[in-house]
Amino acid sequence: MTYDFLVIGSGPGGYVAAIRAAQLGLATALVEKNERFGGTCLNIGCIPSKALLDSSELYARLRGSGGSGGHGPDIRSHGIKVGRLELDLEAMMARKQQVVEKLTSGVGRLLEANGVDTFQGTGRLLGQGAVEVVPEKGSKQTLNSKSIILATGSVPATLPIFPVGEEGFLTSTEALSLTSVPSRLAVIGAGAIGLELGSVWSRLGAEVTVIELLDQILPGMDSEISRRLRSILGRQGLEIVTGTRVLGYEKAGKAKGGILLAAEAKDGKKLEFPADLVLVAVGRKPYTDGLGLAELGVKTEENSGRVPVDERFQTSLAGVYAIGDLIRAPMLAHKAEEEAIAVAELLAGKAGEVNYGTIPSVVYTWPELASVGKSEEALRQEGVQYNKGTFPFRANGRALAMASEDGLVKILADKGSDRLLGVHIVGPWASDLIAEAVAVMEFGGSAEDIARTVHSHPTLTEALREAALDAEGRAIHILSRKTG
Repeated sequence: MTYDFLVIGSGPGGYVAAIRAAQLGLATALVEKNERFGGTCLNIGCIPSKALLDSSELYARLRGSGGSGGHGPDIRSHGIKVGRLELDLEAMMARKQQVVEKLTSGVGRLLEANGVDTFQGTGRLLGQGAVEVVPEKGSKQTLNSKSIILATGSVPATLPIFPVGEEGFLTSTEALSLTSVPSRLAVIGAGAIGLELGSVWSRLGAEVTVIELLDQILPGMDSEISRRLRSILGRQGLEIVTGTRVLGYEKAGKAKGGILLAAEAKDGKKLEFPADLVLVAVGRKPYTDGLGLAELGVKTEENSGRVPVDERFQTSLAGVYAIGDLIRAPMLAHKAEEEAIAVAELLAGKAGEVNYGTIPSVVYTWPELASVGKSEEALRQEGVQYNKGTFPFRANGRALAMASEDGLVKILADKGSDRLLGVHIVGPWASDLIAEAVAVMEFGGSAEDIARTVHSHPTLTEALREAALDAEGRAIHILSRKTG
C-alpha cells in the first residue's frame, strides 16, 4: 500500500503529525520501534519525571522540610501535623509507571480512532518514497509513501570520560528508575534535566551536588531569573557548583561514596566530589541511528548531528522531512508538536507555520521557572532599548495564602512600541502562568495589554499584571520604579 504521509517515531512530534495528517484526509502510517507509543517524552522523559517531581514534592512538604528555604510551603505552617512519615519508593515508582502506561495507551487509541495505520519495528529509509520496517520478530516489510517524516527524537548526550551504563554512572533514563535513594548523588550539568532530577532525589533524602561547567545554572536563560532559582535551590539543600570542569574519576572506598570525581575550578583550584552515583545530564543529541541517512546522502550537521531542513521541514532528500529534536533547537516536546502540525498542514496544502519566538521553556523544580522570548542579556547584546518591570510573589496575596512566595515575574518590553519582548518567571506554577505571556506575544501584544487586562483576585496571575504595570513605573502593590 502507498501512503500519503508516513511518520517514523511516535513521540510528541510523531504521533501529533500522524493524527493531524489523518484529520486532513491524508492516508497516514506510523512506524514505532518500541512496544509503547509516546517516545522518550511519555516513556522515559517528560511524563515520568513530572510524576516523580510531584510525588517527591509532596513527600518533602509532608516531611516538614518546607518553609521559606525548603521545598515549597511547610505543611506545618498550615496548621497540619503529620505523624511518622515513611517513604515507599517502590510504590512511588509504580505510580509513575501507571501514569506512563495510561498516557501511552491513550496515544495508541487516538491513532487508531483517527485511522492511522501503525507498524511496530525499526524504520529505515530505502530511498525516496520507501521505508523498510524491521520488527524484533517476524518478517520485514516495505512501506511506500509520497512523504516521509522523521520524528525519531533524541537520546541523552554523554561525556567520554564517564562509562555511562556501567555501575554508578547514569543518564536521565536510569535516574528515573532507581530502586533505592543514594546517599550522595553527583549531577554533571545544571540544565533543566539535572536540576529537576537533582531535586527529586534531594527531596527523597540524597545529598545532591550539581556541577556546571559554565558560570550560571540554566545557561542561556535570563541570568537574573537563573540566579534567583539557584539561591532558592541552595536553601533547599542542593549544593550547586558552577564554573567547574569535571576532569575524571576514580573508584573510591565506600566511605567516599564509591566514586570520587576530580574537578577544577576556573581559578585553577582542584576539587573533589565523592558520590555513590553520578548522573550525567549534559543535554541530549538527535537520534538518527539506523535511519540510513548517510547511505542516502541526507545531510546532517557534523558537530550537533542535527538534520538541516528548509522552511517546509524538508531535508536534503526530496520527499523526506524532519521535525522535533532532529532539527534546530530547542529540544522541547511542545516545539515538536507545533512542527508536527505545521508539516502536516503544509503537505496537505495549507499554511503551516511555527513561531519560534514564542516557544516557552520550563524548568519543573519548585518553584518552577518559565521563560518566553528574549532575555535581558540578549536584548543588551542586540542593542535593543527596553523597559523592565518586575513583581515579587511575596507581594502577591494568593502566593502568600499558599505559603509559596519565593520568586518573581519579570517583563521586558520595547522602549518605543511597548511590544512584549520577553517574560521570565520563577515562582509557583510558573509553567501555567507563562501561557498568558505566550498568547500576548503571539498576537504582537504589549505590556500595556497585560496591564489593561482584568485579572481575577486573588490569583497568581496578578503578578504578571503588576510586572507589566511596573514596566511603565506604575505598579500598584509595590513601590514602582521605571527601569530600562
